[in-house]
This record gives sequence, structure tokens and C-alpha cells, in this order.
Amino acid sequence: MSTQDKTQNENAKTKPTHNLRKMVGYGKQAHFETIGVAWSREDGGFYVKLHGTQIIDSGFYAVPVNNSFTEDERGE
Repeated sequence: MSTQDKTQNENAKTKPTHNLRKMVGYGKQAHFETIGVAWSREDGGFYVKLHGTQIIDSGFYAVPVNNSFTEDERGE
């Protein structure tokens, strides 16, 4: 079993640690869209699982699941 297969099997048993969100729109019309989830790894990295087929033309945020991330907290 490869390392990737092992990581995927382990992650299937645990809940994601982060939601992946990107900002859609501009100004007051901007909102966040969840595009996937991620799991923290022991080595400090992440295993990322995107929903569907994504075209990411700008950055996205990895927000801890227990964090209430709102439009006012854009990190910019």
C-alpha cells in the first residue's frame, strides 16, 4: 500500500480538520463558497480533497472546522 493510499484510508476514518473556502464576487456582494475539505497531517502538511472539478484562478482559505469564518474576516 502506497503512502498516499494509507493517508486516504486514515482520512476516511476521521473528520476533516479544515474547510476550504474561496471568495466569490466583489465588495458587498462578495461571499465565501466551500470548495472542499482538508486534514492536518503529522508532518505539518495537509491532505486536500476538493469537491467536484475545481478551477482555482485565485487563492483559497483553509479555515479550521471549529472557526466561524465570516465575510468580515478576509485575511487580506
